[in-house]
Amino acid sequence: MAWLEYSLLKTKTTHYNNFPTVQFDFVLASSIDDDGRHSMFHQGYEQLHTNAHLLFRSKNERLWRAQYVGMHSSDQGGPYRDSITSMCADICSTRLPLFILCPNGRTGSGLNGDRWIPNVFPPNQSIPATIKKQYRFIGQLMGMAIRRKHYLDLKFPNLLWKQLVDEPITMNDIEAIDIQSFAIIKEMEKNLEKYQFIDVGSDTNYLFSSVMSEFRFDIVSSSGHTYELIPGGKDIPITADNFKEYCMRYRDYRLTEFRRQIDYIRQGLCSVVPNDFMTLLTSSELEEAVCGKGQIDIELLKRNTKCNYSNSEAQCVQRFWKVLSEMFNEEQKKLFLKFVWGRNTLPSRDEYFTENFSINLLMRNQCEADRMLPRSHTCSFVLHLPSYSTVEIMYERLNYAITHCSSIDTDG
Repeated sequence: MAWLEYSLLKTKTTHYNNFPTVQFDFVLASSIDDDGRHSMFHQGYEQLHTNAHLLFRSKNERLWRAQYVGMHSSDQGGPYRDSITSMCADICSTRLPLFILCPNGRTGSGLNGDRWIPNVFPPNQSIPATIKKQYRFIGQLMGMAIRRKHYLDLKFPNLLWKQLVDEPITMNDIEAIDIQSFAIIKEMEKNLEKYQFIDVGSDTNYLFSSVMSEFRFDIVSSSGHTYELIPGGKDIPITADNFKEYCMRYRDYRLTEFRRQIDYIRQGLCSVVPNDFMTLLTSSELEEAVCGKGQIDIELLKRNTKCNYSNSEAQCVQRFWKVLSEMFNEEQKKLFLKFVWGRNTLPSRDEYFTENFSINLLMRNQCEADRMLPRSHTCSFVLHLPSYSTVEIMYERLNYAITHCSSIDTDG
């Protein structure tokens, strides 16, 4: 996409050279609060959102210096990458009032159970101003990802990406995140058709007054709240005369439930990347531009790895790649990347790597090596790997380290 790269180059800010220090308090972020104000996302948002439309278009490789309160890390890149990863983890979580797990995920039915959808707000009320700004900031983070090739681990459904590029949302898109979304009206239409077929010329009002008497002009939203489809709808029964209007309004609500929220995300995105190119991307292309390919490409990582080893050390390196490629699942691979690099996504191409991954083998006698844990330096993308005697021990030690030892307290 040479045209995209040219467009991004032409819209860089050349006059904005600020390099802010952003303070993150891990202790505060670990404390529970109701509105997410303690979260890493909110801490970053508060310090960055005012000038994000300029800062995220600047020519700097890193856009801010991450300073972790009470820790001894010096940001040479690792804490910066880690701060982005942590903010993304908050976005797709219950920490913030911005997104909720999709209905399929909450009920354990259908597909895409790991996708997060925009939170639902009453259709007849304005979305709070702070929430609007935070949605815009998420869009700006997306724009930053496109410009910096620093992909974000965001688990959004296809319908969000489609609206961002102005593709029409379909019933299939809604059912992909809520398999029961249209079940009610489909069943009502089926019953009506069946009733009319059995008793041609019958008064269909009987069907509505008996079988479907409990239904009103309201709808249960994706968040589980009930909203009126028209003013006073909770007191208006469904009849043969208004059934078509009910179905129309029901479908319209489902198809536009997240429109306002996604529009704010789009506003933020288009403040960092040119608005024109958005319509030239498909939804899947935009998702890849923001999130990368989704799966960790181990062969790509191998091609961008430096590791000098002798013949006697080759077996240890082979064990490492076996663990990473064959024994780790996708979530473990992401945790491994975060452990060694501070981010849980890889660049999508060789030329997008700004530095190579380095493996530093720690050759010890068998007993000593098997008791050691691996260490890393996220700023320099280095793994210090003990010479474990078996692939099983290597798996166990690596898995423990990436799960329990991800602190960057002494990273430099």
